[in-house]
Amino acid sequence: MEKKIDVIIPIYKPNKDFIDVIEKLQNQTVKPNKIILMNTEEEFARKFLEASQILIKYDNVEIYHVSETEFDHGKTRDMGVQYSNAPYFLCMTQDAIPADEFLIEELLKVLEQEGISSVYGQQLARKNAHLLENFTRKFNYPNESRIKSKEDLQELGIKTYFCSNVCAAYKRDIYDSMGGFIKKTIFNEDMIYAAAVIHAGYKIGYVAKAQVIHSHYYTGKQQFHRNFDLGVSQADHPHIFENVPSEKEGGKLVSNTLKFLVEEKHLGLIFPFVYQCGCKYLGYRMGKAYKKIPMWLIKKCSMNRNYWK
Repeated sequence: MEKKIDVIIPIYKPNKDFIDVIEKLQNQTVKPNKIILMNTEEEFARKFLEASQILIKYDNVEIYHVSETEFDHGKTRDMGVQYSNAPYFLCMTQDAIPADEFLIEELLKVLEQEGISSVYGQQLARKNAHLLENFTRKFNYPNESRIKSKEDLQELGIKTYFCSNVCAAYKRDIYDSMGGFIKKTIFNEDMIYAAAVIHAGYKIGYVAKAQVIHSHYYTGKQQFHRNFDLGVSQADHPHIFENVPSEKEGGKLVSNTLKFLVEEKHLGLIFPFVYQCGCKYLGYRMGKAYKKIPMWLIKKCSMNRNYWK
């Protein structure tokens, strides 16, 4: 296969930082054939496009619009894939900045291997990231690369299915044969697809040398909403998640983080961390049980209220 790859990025109210993402992609050692922007709500993008001149500067950038009510994590990305004619495509988010010019090259080195369906990169915390976020990034994205298959389910559990569309590349032929991303989902379209390819006998690669700068420090309330939607996505797909619960991996992160805070004498961060963990767990458990909750409460708990319309 030729090294022809398109990049697909859902965007919403892009700001000046997104210009950096586009410029870093244009300067890759393997340059994208097309950068396909799936924009939510056309009016928000108009001023940005006029000010940045992205469509004028770069003839490989295309933009397509969906309304806020039409947006879906799986369907919108799949729409972007349909505008691509490359054998490989890379999904990213608008706030994931390539750390260097080798991002795409490093992803393709692994993706081109036989039996690999998709690969994802390492997410590095921003320079001003909170200490807890920095630790979490290092826990979830270690410096050692790994190839994952069905044989790893016993050891890795739910981590076997982990493949984040913050920065993940795919083989188009396998993607099409598997039916692509789920077309209606509140969250987790990347893991749902990853679980399908793992059980079909394909492998997923984690490429530590392929790096993007991407981190957030969410408040307890934001963690609650995010994890409520996570729980909903798992409740809607019990055939994938019921035998590999998230609690085990979450418990490992909690214990490792507390150990780190004690050893490094950051004792003042223990209570904020425990509070955040409580918010995450409560949101997750409520999301898993959302079918027993009245709709008015679901809408208050969910991060993605349009999903419920």
